[in-house]
Amino acid sequence: MTKAQIVGWGHTPFGKSEHPDTESLMAAAVGPALDHAGITPEDVDGIFVGVFNNGFSKQDFQGALVAMGDERFANTPATRYENACATGSAALHGAMDFIESGRGRIALVVGAEKMTATPTAEVGDILLGASYRKEEADIDGGFAGLFGQIAAGYFQRYGDRSEELAMIAAKNHANGMANPLAHMRKDFGVEFCNTVSDKNPRVAGPLRRTDCSLVSDGAAVLVLADAETAAGVQRAHSVRPRVPANDIMALSRRDVLEFRGARLAWQAGLQAAGVGLGDLSLVESHDCFTVAEMLEYEAMGLAAPGEGYRVIREGISRKEGRLPVNPSGGLKSKGHPIGATGVSMHVMAAMQLTGDAGEMQIPGATMAGGVKMGGAAVTNYVSIMERVK
Repeated sequence: MTKAQIVGWGHTPFGKSEHPDTESLMAAAVGPALDHAGITPEDVDGIFVGVFNNGFSKQDFQGALVAMGDERFANTPATRYENACATGSAALHGAMDFIESGRGRIALVVGAEKMTATPTAEVGDILLGASYRKEEADIDGGFAGLFGQIAAGYFQRYGDRSEELAMIAAKNHANGMANPLAHMRKDFGVEFCNTVSDKNPRVAGPLRRTDCSLVSDGAAVLVLADAETAAGVQRAHSVRPRVPANDIMALSRRDVLEFRGARLAWQAGLQAAGVGLGDLSLVESHDCFTVAEMLEYEAMGLAAPGEGYRVIREGISRKEGRLPVNPSGGLKSKGHPIGATGVSMHVMAAMQLTGDAGEMQIPGATMAGGVKMGGAAVTNYVSIMERVK
């Protein structure tokens, strides 16, 4: 087998887009990605598309839409993936399997979502499709309500950490100020994020609006190639290990505060790469809600259970800290178009490793970690990336 490497990427701005649908969003990111990699559509052996949809659009069969934006892909095999909020990462893993099995040499990974055209109440119900509806469909506030319950349970077990959640939100919004692709480039500060007000009301349980990621549109694209092909292009990044791990879907059948699937993925990923957290220059983490980032601190091993608050309070995860987390602004500031997010996180990490992250840049970044989860840490993907050339 030959290891698949990332050789190029494209990324639309995240936010409320003028692009009317995923077809248009995909086309806006695919062309720049091909140019960045220095390849043409005729060079691509397979297309792997991540779109959650689940009701955002009546148009499904989303894997076929890439060719609608560029007919040169008309005869290129294309497959659509869906794995809740980890949809884009699932598509990436599928593309890497395709290359590493020898079935193709170049693959296109396309993640996209058009969410803002859907009424807010419907968005909440659509996202609840990533929960176990038999038991969780009636949770007030949709997925925010589900994570509100998680935050409330965390506070009950370990103490009120509202201020630390506000610190995570403020950190990610400050980081997002440096990301020209971010949905909300505004530095709110800890005091605003920690204060319940008309502009920052409670959304669900202890979670305030600033604790919740944004409803966004956007697309991100990665170009992958086998090692031999990658040797002949301008840049290449390896994904040393790429480790998925699942947990049971129903909240009633597990301790959701453990984030066990994420912890197992991190442990296996670090072991497979032969590295420790101290070897990483940065992490792009899944902060769909601030409490998720705090629980990810614990899952990755930065803190013991119940002590994730120390990571932000001691400055470890800040941009200038020992292990910067979400220098891109994360989902909290960059935005969270479901199908695009996992692809976007790898683009952000690749930019850091190439030294092309502009004002987001972590000086001397050599290795990046990333974790993407679907549902309430039901499906989890950990990647550890480093630059090959």
